[in-house]
Amino acid sequence: MAIPLSTAQALHLWHDVGLAQVKDEEADLSLRQMTILLTIYLEPPPHTVRGLAVKLAVSKPVITRALDAMGKLGLVSRRRDDDDKRNVLIQRTVGGSLFLERLADLISIQSERI
Repeated sequence: MAIPLSTAQALHLWHDVGLAQVKDEEADLSLRQMTILLTIYLEPPPHTVRGLAVKLAVSKPVITRALDAMGKLGLVSRRRDDDDKRNVLIQRTVGGSLFLERLADLISIQSERI
């Protein structure tokens, strides 16, 4: 269900969610990292470095750097594709699922304040 927001309300919501994330003890991801993470969790797998690079219109090294950072946080994992060793498959983790669940809760809470 879409809730209509004015431009100012939408920007305030984004600001408030970002501010709450920065103040929280959880990692605050860059916009690129967040977009990659949401793509992995909201779109059906399989996800590959190559596929994410094409979708986001960036190079594979850009995706790799973002995945390195998110992997250290336990938000995603990687493994070689058994069928095509050139591909690296990106996998969801319990940590990533919990991170996004908390983010969704935060967005919901912040949206009620508008």
